[in-house]
Amino acid sequence: MRPPRSLALRLGLAAGLWVAAGLGAASWFVTGIALRQVEAAFDARHEGLLDAAVAATALDAAGRIVVARAPAGADFERPFSGAYWQVTASDGAVATSRSLWDQALAPASAGHAGVLLRDTPGPRGERLRLAERDVMLPGAAAPAHVAVALSRGATEAEIARLRTVLLAAFAVLGIGLVGGVVATVVAGLAPLRRIRRALAEVRAGTRERLALDAPSELAPLVSEVDALIAGNRATVERARTHVGNLAHALKTPLAVLRNALEGGAPDVAAARAQAAALERLVHHHLARARTAARVAASAAPTVAPLAVAEEVASALRRLLGERGIVIAVAGDAAARLRVDPQDLTEMLGNLMENACKWARRRVEVSVAMADGVVVIGVGDDGPGLAAEQREAALRRGTRLDEAIPGTGLGLAIVADLAEIHGGVLELGPSAAGGLAATLRLPVLARGADG
Repeated sequence: MRPPRSLALRLGLAAGLWVAAGLGAASWFVTGIALRQVEAAFDARHEGLLDAAVAATALDAAGRIVVARAPAGADFERPFSGAYWQVTASDGAVATSRSLWDQALAPASAGHAGVLLRDTPGPRGERLRLAERDVMLPGAAAPAHVAVALSRGATEAEIARLRTVLLAAFAVLGIGLVGGVVATVVAGLAPLRRIRRALAEVRAGTRERLALDAPSELAPLVSEVDALIAGNRATVERARTHVGNLAHALKTPLAVLRNALEGGAPDVAAARAQAAALERLVHHHLARARTAARVAASAAPTVAPLAVAEEVASALRRLLGERGIVIAVAGDAAARLRVDPQDLTEMLGNLMENACKWARRRVEVSVAMADGVVVIGVGDDGPGLAAEQREAALRRGTRLDEAIPGTGLGLAIVADLAEIHGGVLELGPSAAGGLAATLRLPVLARGADG
């Protein structure tokens, strides 16, 4: 049997079963104690009547057993009233109460010490409770046997009523407890229902985010869902921006390309230049879209930026060996980032390759960490850039010197990647007079779990 899918129903059933089990055990225990108390009270009254019968029993002058007075507290005079006494002498003579009429109680169980209580059938077949004992009367040669019997009918009726009352009370208590538990479960799950309604409103577009005042147990869930909504919305907005930027950027090159190819004498050189521009634009936007998708889709691993910088420097030394450029890498080896390794390699590769293009003899790379931010600096001893040129260098496709090969996208790609990961790229003068690119990335970049 499959468990119910409703959490409220599941909790209600579990609580109901536990309440039923607990109340059943309590009912059995309490009812048992109450019934034993009723039985004990009945037996105590019975023994009292037996003591009264013993006290009223004596021998007359002829040695016959006589009962001076009937014990008070029961109807021993009305025939077959259910209350009987009987005294049996050692010689077999029997004295009985008027209520026995012409009947006698079951044969006595003689020869025992103290009071004996037992059940026995009555004159009319009813169940009797018999209390009996042996008594040595004054002047008697042997003990006499005294017995008092009471009908169990009234006691059994009282026990039945008590059992019914207790069971009804526990049933009402159980229903009340189960109802209280169900009400508590329903009230306790109310925040989840509010979250569900808020999510439906977000999906319908009538609500920006959950923004609910949830209990402390659900507050982290609400925060994570809001963060997920914000991340998805940011992803969609980035996608829209990418598409819009790409459409806007492709418009002019496509128009120029069309004009270059139309007419009697196509301008092949201009067409090739525009085709290269189109290729650069597509490469830039595809790279940015892939990076944004990776960051939004999964958490990034921990990466050591100093080790990545050493790998990039080693590759550039092999590529640029004939130029004799010195690439020095130093910094904090314990610094760690939560970013995609490919993204960090692409950012450092673009920055260090750009520095090597403009450097005369030396490129310096530094890695430091402070206040939850990793600062990576890449400086060269080249000609540097003026303040107005630094801002232009971060725009896509901007090439400040056509004599140097490249696409004009390197610094723009780094700036875009840094923004996606919650960081920033800054340009300034280096200590050697060239350009210093400073990349600041938070230790827990966007998209990292934690």
